[in-house]
Amino acid sequence: MKQEESMDRQVLVEDVWKSFDRGRIEVLKGVSLKVPKGGIVALCGTSGCGKSTLLNVISGLEEVDRGKVRVSGHDVVNESTRIDLLRHHIGYVFQFHHLMPDLTLQENCLVPLVATGGDRNAGMARLRELAEATGVAHRLGQRVRELSGGERQRGALVRSLMNDPELLLCDEPTGALDESNREKVFDLLLDLVRARGRTLVLATHDPDLARRCDRTVKMRDGRIEDDNAS
Repeated sequence: MKQEESMDRQVLVEDVWKSFDRGRIEVLKGVSLKVPKGGIVALCGTSGCGKSTLLNVISGLEEVDRGKVRVSGHDVVNESTRIDLLRHHIGYVFQFHHLMPDLTLQENCLVPLVATGGDRNAGMARLRELAEATGVAHRLGQRVRELSGGERQRGALVRSLMNDPELLLCDEPTGALDESNREKVFDLLLDLVRARGRTLVLATHDPDLARRCDRTVKMRDGRIEDDNAS
């Protein structure tokens, strides 16, 4: 592949295989996926089809058995590369917010800034901007355990965007919310990603949410069954 084409791809997955339990459980079976910069892609399929594992190998949270994974032009091959990608290039939103319940929302959102040693004044300005955009500015001083489910997931979205990542990965980010909050959080997610020209790869079993993305990739039994990329 030419260098120019490689750099134009935010995510490049080629013939990736991933198994667990010493190879007895195959989860990804020769998966290939290309996502251009600024692309908004929904990974769809039933539970156990491999959506979450694919997100995890893209992020570097899981190592592949074989195949190639590149993010922002970097090979996801060794620990230092994976840590750098997660700190500076990738944001991750989980289905269950993974915020620390006894810390305030502000303290949780500043964790990425602390991890990278970023400028605190700039970080606080960005936190205020994102908190206003997501409607949780008035809740920053509250402990997470005192927040509603919708507020926690909005906070998780703020945290994932604190270091202005080029790529945002979301694993069923609205799956634990009621219908009203699901729509509001997803609206915010799309608005924030599109306003900043960022790349989004989203795992969801909700066809209504998937239809609002630019492209849908259907997975089944560890393989890509259909990809409606033009």
